[in-house]
Amino acid sequence: MRLCDFQQKEVINACDCRKLGYVADLVFDECSGCIESIIVPKGGKLCGWFGDGGEYVIPFCCIQKIGPDIILVEVHEEKHHRQK
Repeated sequence: MRLCDFQQKEVINACDCRKLGYVADLVFDECSGCIESIIVPKGGKLCGWFGDGGEYVIPFCCIQKIGPDIILVEVHEEKHHRQK
């Protein structure tokens, strides 16, 4: 799967069924090459433009399912939000 495939899928939080937005970036472990987390701009506003500058950093282990249209994650929002 390519980054562009991730970016086309909407991220949904299974804890509260809220739409978090779309994947803007991935964080990789330099040694293993594995994905550590996905980055989703807060509010899903055009890669963070016109938003408040915050983002969700969602550990890859929190992804429950990657479907054809969505990525289902289980996160508690306050733990994975950060300001730029």
